[in-house]
Amino acid sequence: MRHNIKEKKPIDRAAIALVLCFSVVALASVFTVKSSLDKINLSDNNNMNISQNDRSQDKSVTKQVPTVDSKDNPQSNVQKENSNSSNASAWVKPVDGLITLKYSTEMPIYSKTLNQYMVHNGVDIAALLDSRVQAAAAGTIVETYQDDRLGYTVKINHGNGFITTYSNLSKNMAVEVGDVVKKGDIIGSIGDTSLFESSEESHLHFEMEKDGKLVNPSDYINF
Repeated sequence: MRHNIKEKKPIDRAAIALVLCFSVVALASVFTVKSSLDKINLSDNNNMNISQNDRSQDKSVTKQVPTVDSKDNPQSNVQKENSNSSNASAWVKPVDGLITLKYSTEMPIYSKTLNQYMVHNGVDIAALLDSRVQAAAAGTIVETYQDDRLGYTVKINHGNGFITTYSNLSKNMAVEVGDVVKKGDIIGSIGDTSLFESSEESHLHFEMEKDGKLVNPSDYINF
């Protein structure tokens, strides 16, 4: 019995050594796997951070793109200038001549005929007797009549709130109410029918309205 017990001791030591070896290998494997997992996680996190940074940079670039205001856009300003030029070119002088009595609705000016100061609702344009008078713009004849003060008169509605009035015409007018005229069409000729301006030199009395209010024709027509 004693002999058998002595022979078993080396076997137990070998088993213990074998178990220890397996334990060391297992622990080493665990550390290796954990280290690999940590590296993978670190790599994933770095990739996620890079991706997020890229998206953030994309958003920043998008936000930095400026929007162009029409006020600062040279092309917009050119279009506005062209529009203003187009409006100016829509009108022509009703007769070829210089202004002898200007528009003045606030400051009274002297009238030779009446020998007093009074407002002047239009402009007087010098023109020889019987000179042809033309429509300042396209429109429709809305009135033809003899005014007690300004003589024979033609009134044209041009649309967009504009109305022009031509006075001191001769009796033989070339248009009737309802006629549609183009810019430059002849509507009559210079007469001597204005009692309130009879002492002035031969001329056309010309008025302009915008939205029912008198305006200065010189603001729209180059005389």
